[in-house]
Amino acid sequence: MSKIQEAQVILRELGLPDAQQNEISGYTLLALCNIKENDKWSKAFRQSHGVSKGIMNFISENYQKEYAPNTRETFRRQVLHQFVQAGIADYNPDIPDLPVNSPRAHYAISEIALETVKSYRTRNWKKALENFTSKIGVLKDKYSKDREMSRVPLKLSDGRVLMLSPGKHNEVQAAVVEEFASRFAQGSILLYAGDTENKDLHIDKETLEKIGIPITEHSKLPDIVIYDESKNWLYLIEAVTSHGPMTPKRIVELEEFMKNCKAGKIYVSAFPDFSEFKKHTTEIAWDTEVWIMEFPEHMIHFNGDRFLGPR
Repeated sequence: MSKIQEAQVILRELGLPDAQQNEISGYTLLALCNIKENDKWSKAFRQSHGVSKGIMNFISENYQKEYAPNTRETFRRQVLHQFVQAGIADYNPDIPDLPVNSPRAHYAISEIALETVKSYRTRNWKKALENFTSKIGVLKDKYSKDREMSRVPLKLSDGRVLMLSPGKHNEVQAAVVEEFASRFAQGSILLYAGDTENKDLHIDKETLEKIGIPITEHSKLPDIVIYDESKNWLYLIEAVTSHGPMTPKRIVELEEFMKNCKAGKIYVSAFPDFSEFKKHTTEIAWDTEVWIMEFPEHMIHFNGDRFLGPR
């Protein structure tokens, strides 16, 4: 294996999450250990590195892998921060009281990680790993537990609870089902709810097929689909936290996708707060609805002579 492949194996064995087992993470470990392509891991040594002039320069000079200057934050936020949490790296070991965002910020391989890494590909590797894990723990497991604890509950009308992955987007989705539907779509049923981790979190295939929506292509559906059978109204709702309101282009796509569905269609853009709504006001299509989680009792209608009805 090449040194970058070996570095990625080490990160996996040390218990780093999948996102910190990638190439950029592997190169970062090599830089922190001062390991070049032809070096043995036993030659690793501890030396403090800044991000740009230290780690990124080491990678460029020794592995001919160039990263753009603006990826400095990617190294810091997506790799080094997690390395510190995992006990693999120390932050500002030479000057611990450096202020946050100091240009002199630096990182070094931790002593325990250094001793562990130096045993890679020797008969002591497994024992060194066990020692590291017993003293530091496994970051992957910690992240998994934290993520489970912070999941967003979505309560369905039949009493069931779906657990959405954490994040503002799914908070808006849960509020749409629990707050919007109870006020503006009473008696309706949830046909579809996606999730940032699981696009098929909830899908009523039978009813979707019955009203003419091709469930084999449900990924084209918006975040939430609610159906009022008594009125034959279909609420198509996008939860907007950074992009994706009901634009004219999006509506044309949905109309084509649901051309065999005879239900009256109501297009809704749902926002977490008024400030997020203001960012998208020029994108929202006319004759659509806006609902804001911050003001759940109110709706905003974009023009036209109807309010909360099919287009």
